[in-house]
Amino acid sequence: MEATKMILPENSDNITTVRRLYQVISTGVGEISGLIAEDLEWWFHGPQNCHHMMKMLTAGNSPTSDFKFKPRSMDTIDDRIIVEGWEGAEVYWVHVWTLKDGVITQFREYFNTWLTVRDLRPLTTLWQSHPRDLAKRSFPGLMLAI
Repeated sequence: MEATKMILPENSDNITTVRRLYQVISTGVGEISGLIAEDLEWWFHGPQNCHHMMKMLTAGNSPTSDFKFKPRSMDTIDDRIIVEGWEGAEVYWVHVWTLKDGVITQFREYFNTWLTVRDLRPLTTLWQSHPRDLAKRSFPGLMLAI
């Protein structure tokens, strides 16, 4: 079943915020402090050695970290921006950013995990991982209910 994507024009500010965050992380130019709430809610699922984003955002590690996030797709569902990326056959990640008034308030990170996003108001699949060249890999699957 193909996931339904809801790209809404009113979310363009949210997309701009998330794109700016990845730009700051990849180039080291600019500040992330105005993009992320001080009380950011964080959730991680994946191998314990893959907390790359947490290191970049909270431990003060420079954006020139060994790991580089290269977003391959970006989709919008309500106030959430879902960003997906992969590097070869070994690394696959999904980030789900929730924003309020243009500021990131919640972050969910899934590493080497297939993700399906469902709306429980009627049970509808809103988004799911796009395996592409990773289709033959075996990753655990999770469902994010919103």
